[in-house]
Amino acid sequence: MGTLRDLQFALQLKVEELRQRDTLIDELELELDTKDELIRRLQGELDRHRTTIALPAPTVTTPGCSAQGEEREEREKRKTIISEPFTVDHKILARLAAISQSHTGCDKSPESQKLIQASFLKSVFLKNLTGGQTRALVDCIHSTTVSQGCCVIQEGSIGAHAYVLDDGKLEMTKDGQKPVTIEPGNMFGELALLYNATSLCNVSAPTDCKLWVIERRTFQTVLMQTYLNTLSLSMKLLSSVPFLQALPDDVIMSMSGVMEKTYYTEGDYIIRQGETGDTFYIICEGQVKVTEKKQGFEEPVILCRLSEGQWFGEKALWGHDVRTVNVIAAGDVTCLVINREAFKNIIGVLADGNNDMQHSNKYRALLHLQKLIESLYNEFTEINFTLSICRSNENATLLSNMTLSDFQIVSNLGEDELGHIDLVQLKTNVKCSFAMRVLSKRLIVNSRQQEHILRARDIFMEAYSPFIVRLHQTFRDTKHLYMLTEVCAGGDLWSLLKERGSFDDCSTRFYTACVVEALNFLHHCGIIYRDLKPENVLMDQHGYAKLMGPGCSKKISVGKKTWTFCGTPGYMAPEVILNKGHSMSTDLWSLGIFMFELLTGSLPFIGSDPMRIFAATIHGIDQVNFPEAISKSASSLIKKLCRNNPPERLQGRRRNGAKDIQKHKWFEGFNWEGLCKGTLSPPVIPKFNQCMERGTPPSHYTEDVEGLPELETNWDKDF
Repeated sequence: MGTLRDLQFALQLKVEELRQRDTLIDELELELDTKDELIRRLQGELDRHRTTIALPAPTVTTPGCSAQGEEREEREKRKTIISEPFTVDHKILARLAAISQSHTGCDKSPESQKLIQASFLKSVFLKNLTGGQTRALVDCIHSTTVSQGCCVIQEGSIGAHAYVLDDGKLEMTKDGQKPVTIEPGNMFGELALLYNATSLCNVSAPTDCKLWVIERRTFQTVLMQTYLNTLSLSMKLLSSVPFLQALPDDVIMSMSGVMEKTYYTEGDYIIRQGETGDTFYIICEGQVKVTEKKQGFEEPVILCRLSEGQWFGEKALWGHDVRTVNVIAAGDVTCLVINREAFKNIIGVLADGNNDMQHSNKYRALLHLQKLIESLYNEFTEINFTLSICRSNENATLLSNMTLSDFQIVSNLGEDELGHIDLVQLKTNVKCSFAMRVLSKRLIVNSRQQEHILRARDIFMEAYSPFIVRLHQTFRDTKHLYMLTEVCAGGDLWSLLKERGSFDDCSTRFYTACVVEALNFLHHCGIIYRDLKPENVLMDQHGYAKLMGPGCSKKISVGKKTWTFCGTPGYMAPEVILNKGHSMSTDLWSLGIFMFELLTGSLPFIGSDPMRIFAATIHGIDQVNFPEAISKSASSLIKKLCRNNPPERLQGRRRNGAKDIQKHKWFEGFNWEGLCKGTLSPPVIPKFNQCMERGTPPSHYTEDVEGLPELETNWDKDF
């Protein structure tokens, strides 16, 4: 037996040794890739330096280098966050379902529950959760112990847990600074609940400690399920109301999203006779009594009692309603409420002039007419889409049989988070210039973006819009993926914004209009963009703005939502941060932020770290002080785009497309037809990039792939 144990122990040592070697190899390969990218960046800087020397105008190198360093640092802070695809924790779902059905209490002591809840309230982010979400999280959090001298969080590691200290003492250190003591009742590591963030500090235990731990997937599952439960209840109650039963499911879902829960206690007046009201109520829990003050009676007469699933106040949805009765809470009551403005924003044209919802035949006819208009509009869009495809087939035919060896590199155009971009030409026709985005497979895998990159490739190969950067072809070799796109010589909009500080109303209107057209095209194709920001808007040689294809885009069905945490801090919508599920309307939020930044040169939601930015975002646009640089009409449009409830946002109803935005006062007089035809003069016409004319002696990609198998024109799904 002793010999067998020795062999098993020796085997374990060998396995561990091999594992450590594999880890070391991975680290060395990653370091090699990083150095390869550094060499390419330095080569790009050298190319630009050579070009600058050839220009007649004198340049000062030191400030330029300093400015480039600052810009690179700022770009790093604005990097896109793409978490791994969200997967539901089925054990947590089963636990939540069991608690809901059995109504059992929490398995933790009252003292522990209070300590955990108090720690949530201290967090700038978690204090924004609903009571139901907090209770569910308290129930799902589990305990662990840490021995003296152990490390809870290591600086530079990627975390997936947040912690609440129950007993003992922890020390937090960063860059060798003086330790900060974490006392019982405090939470730390919350950012890891949102995405795979890199830890910026060490947390170690100078004493034995007891901790409460919550894992990211558990956190996301709880937030998703509590939201879906609330949404499901709202939809069920709304669908039971006779005058709403003719509405399509997507409208019912939108209405459910804007209905708010309100709570009343015994004797509270929900509606008072004689007052003017604009709110409709559905009872979720409890009971109310309906009374009326009649002549000849000293006390109001009780007419009836209403309970769960029943409603009142529906006339207020169609016009100014003078309440003819009192509605009073008989005990604790919970109601779902919606006001007239929110209701009409969702119903739209169907509500206008239709003062009697009981006339169901007339209402259904209006619905049928609306659906017919939608069908014709979609057919018209499909025809335009087909024509665009036909026009683009000329380039597609030319490039379909090309390989990497058919292109030569002219110069480096810049870097991005996963690689770099080259200006390339066809060897057989140097007048045919393209941009080649070179992506490191290892960086993609390490950042877990395989699925996102492949999805973006599929989406933007099909995106034929003059306001979206055209993706012509893709290639691959053993180390890199290549995306051949049209070249946009004007660079990205963020660089121009940093150079100018801010844009005036006229310039902002032009660039925003270009983005509106791009988003309108994507949304009609069922595609959500999810990472709108100036860095992802490029300018072609004519000065027109085009969206480039990032890895955040995704195709979703009508009425469906997606749950992956992705985007850029400061541009993310609240529903993305709070894991409520999101759809096309998240792009509308980002569009409002985009306008704000172009007009002011800064973001409305700022903070010293991502968590504070997310907390400010959740508080909403109404908490932001708008500077004088933003006109009243621009402010109005931004606030209508950045409503916390997605269905309340302008163009929140997909059936209207971009018309709601185009008709806004800020766009009054704007030549949309001229924009689409390309006859409208842009604010800035980029100077033709010198590197496109001169460059450096051309090189090509065959050197990078020498000795490798023959290249294919399509990527493998397995990197």
